[in-house]
Formats: sequence, C-alpha cells, structure tokens
Amino acid sequence: MKEIYMDNNATTKVDEAVFEEMRPYFCDLYGNPSSMHFFGGQVQKKVDEARNRVANLLGASPEEIVFTACGTESDNAAIRSAIEVHPERRHIITTRVEHPAVLTLCRNLSKRGYRVTELNVDGEGRLDLNELRAAVDEDTAIVSVMWANNETGVVFPIEEVGKIVKEKGKGAFFHTDAVQAVGKIPINMAASTVDMLSISGHKLHAPKGIGVLYVRKGVPFRPFMVGGHQEHNRRAGTENTAAIIALGKACELAGQWMEDENTRVKAMRDRLQTTLLELIPRSRINGGQAERLPNTLSIAFEFVEGEAILMLLSEKGICASSGSACTSGSLEPSHVLRAMGVPFTCAHGSIRFSLSRFNTDEDIETIIRELPPVVRRLREMSPFGREFLNA
Repeated sequence: MKEIYMDNNATTKVDEAVFEEMRPYFCDLYGNPSSMHFFGGQVQKKVDEARNRVANLLGASPEEIVFTACGTESDNAAIRSAIEVHPERRHIITTRVEHPAVLTLCRNLSKRGYRVTELNVDGEGRLDLNELRAAVDEDTAIVSVMWANNETGVVFPIEEVGKIVKEKGKGAFFHTDAVQAVGKIPINMAASTVDMLSISGHKLHAPKGIGVLYVRKGVPFRPFMVGGHQEHNRRAGTENTAAIIALGKACELAGQWMEDENTRVKAMRDRLQTTLLELIPRSRINGGQAERLPNTLSIAFEFVEGEAILMLLSEKGICASSGSACTSGSLEPSHVLRAMGVPFTCAHGSIRFSLSRFNTDEDIETIIRELPPVVRRLREMSPFGREFLNA
C-alpha cells in the first residue's frame, strides 16, 4: 500500500538532496568545527555556508542566525532572553492559538508572577489588532505572536503587530514563531519589525533535531544554554554539524521551490477544499475566510469524530492529522479551534491536510475518492449523523 502523506505541518520528508549534502559529515568529515586543526576547519566552512543559506532565505545577515536543536528551544530561548534583559518588566503578550512551545512556557511564567495576556482571535482565526494595541504597555517585556498557525494555516499580520509593539512597547521585544511560515511564504527580515524569529528544520525537509533562532543585530540577548563559546556565545554545545549543513541546503531548496508552493501546491489544496465541500454536506473550512498558508486545509465535518476519520483514512494509506502533533494525544478539542469559537460538533470532527511539494494530483484524487464514503459511514454509526442523513 502506497502511503499518501498529508501531514507536513507535523513533519516533512527529508529531501534526498538534503540527505546527500549531510551524509559525508557523519563518517568521513566528522571533525568538530570549533577545533583549531584543518580537519575541523573544513567542517567550519560548511557550517558557515549553511548559516549563509539560512540567512539568504530569511533576508537576514549570517551573524543574526543562531543554530538550536528545534523550534521549541528557539521559542524558549527568545522569551527567556527577553525577560532576563528586562527583569523589571513583568508583562508578556501572546495569543490563545500559539503552539504549545510558546503557550505552555507563558503559562508557566504566569505561575511565577508574570502577567500574561493571551490575545483572542475571531471565528476565522484572525487577530484583533485593537486588542493588541490596548494590551501593550511599558511593563511589556516581550510580545510573541506566531507568523502562521500550525493547525489552520491562518497567517497573522506580523509587520502590523511589530509596528504596534515598537510604538507602544517602549523597548519591548517582538518574537514570532515562524516554524510553519518559513519556506512557504516570502520573509524579509531586513525590512521587518521582528526582533527574534524561530525556525524548525524538520518542517521544511531537513532532519529533526535542528532549528534556528534569528536574533536581529543589536538586539540584546541572554542565552539560556550556557557552557562553551559556540554560536558566538549565544548557544552553548557542540554544533550538530550534519544537521546544520542539512538545514542550510533545505533553506536553499525552499527558496527555489517557493513559487511552486504558492502555485501548484496551493492549487491542489484549493481543489481538495472545493471538492470536499461539494461532496460532503455539513462541512466547513476552519479559517477559510482568512489569509492562509498555501499548503494547509483544516476542514470540519459535523456529527463525526476526527480521530475516527483519521483511523479509517490510515487504513487506506492516507496520513492526515487532527491538529498539532504536540497536542493530538489529547481527547479535548483543539485549543486553536476552541479559541476560534468553532462549534463543538465541528471542532471534534476537524482534520488537517497539510501538503508539500512532494504531493501530486493523484494524491488529491485518492482523498477525494476515499474520504466522502468514510464520513458517510461514520455518520451512519452516529445517532445525530443518522438523524441528519434521514432528514
């Protein structure tokens, strides 16, 4: 059975070109890039090249790139640095729909006496900028707002958010978790109001275990990983050189494939969305009226459980998700959909398809063929579903 992988917001396939780029740095060129000898020096050159490649994708300078282990570490490093730089400030602003990497940390900090404001979203998952404007004050240490939501794909107006932070925050830092956005939509940090930005390599066809924290030149930074002098004293620990090199190649490829992401991949997503809405009554798109990432479709079906849909699709080789991979083990409806006010019957029946450049029109055809009978079968098993079908 050939798998159809539509869970790319959870993790992506490592591009074969990326794997080939990193392969020599396991068994042949295994030197420590921090070593003084020539063997480590040739590895350092590749690390420098990777840093340049990441910077090029972001429209940043290489010295603004800090390699980390993952997006979660990058998020934690940004927020923890901000509150150390501003120890007198006790206010943090984020949103109710953030990834757990940000939301859990902020809620933990609230137990330590920090005042945390979680901004609301409307029914389409959009931010109310007036609420943000009212929340920012001179006690605000950092505002952390994701660039694009991992469950719905809704894109936030990051530059407008940044202008408000700079105007009202009087020195407050602005961080964005851009894990889902990087490689899918254009980003230019040289013209941005963002102070710090997080990336996760495994979301853009690099391996797991590598991330980036962009720190704008001139922004004071306090590392929370301390020890050695690596990453210009901003993140201690021997560099994960093979993964760093892989991420550099993945970023180079992401820039080359971005037009495809926003044309062919988006067209497949749109076709899947339109056809499913036509074939399956009482279905809705979560965040469908908002600007969204080109690869993401969160669709809800009333009178069924999303987990049951996913299990039956999995039996047919189709891999999708009910939301964030970091929260999918919970039986509670998604915190994102709850924040959006999605009706309970829809929130429980929501699934997410997230595409990549490796998906094909044949994949879309298979889902269009297989999903409607699955939903109908499950509705026939549900008292409310049977009532709807017999109406």
